[in-house]
Amino acid sequence: MSEVLAFDHVTAGYGNAVVLDRLGFSLRQGESLAILGRNGVGKTTLLETLMGNTRVMQGAVRWQGADITRWPSHRRVRAGLGWVPQEREVFPSLTVEENLTVIARPGGWNLQRVYGFFPRLRERRTNYGNQLSGGEQQMLSIGRALMTNPKLLLLDEPMEGLAPIIVEELAAAIRRLCEAEGLASVVVEQHPVLALEMTHRAIVLERGTVVHAGPSNALAADHGLLEGLLGVGV
Repeated sequence: MSEVLAFDHVTAGYGNAVVLDRLGFSLRQGESLAILGRNGVGKTTLLETLMGNTRVMQGAVRWQGADITRWPSHRRVRAGLGWVPQEREVFPSLTVEENLTVIARPGGWNLQRVYGFFPRLRERRTNYGNQLSGGEQQMLSIGRALMTNPKLLLLDEPMEGLAPIIVEELAAAIRRLCEAEGLASVVVEQHPVLALEMTHRAIVLERGTVVHAGPSNALAADHGLLEGLLGVGV
């Protein structure tokens, strides 16, 4: 499989504050990557940098061979980056269907296909964004990203604040997207075991740099290493 995404010694942050320090990693077509680390180590900033929302001071971000470091966010979306933000950011005054269609781009993912993937959204299609539960809003946020027909899906804390049964449902959906649909994905998630179950590979950040990289299943099986890296018991 060919490399589709690469961070090449990227130093980035906000204003003069450095959050990512010479960070490097790569992602292949159809591969899923978990971004793990304690609070405040730069996980969300990594995704924000991918979407063009930070100041890159050094290095390059490459997507399908092109240097996109200075590209605006809208150009990145058109190039195939799909963003599912931590805050979900559904439009409260639009219906579910309007939320999905307002940003639609041509491609294999259309309204009926998203409804097939998330049947609950079809049931709630006439409800407004602010009338949905947290789990339904997260489904809508993922569905909206799919309507842009991405080649890479970026998920920031997709399970935050959700009931366990909804977490299981969404985790299974994300796995299907990666395995059956061949989408590449980058997942930031506070629950390491869940993130590792959903992905092929993982990197662990500390102070904005990569301190561990390897297969997700190997890290999940090494409870001592996982606890040492993240300070959590498994």
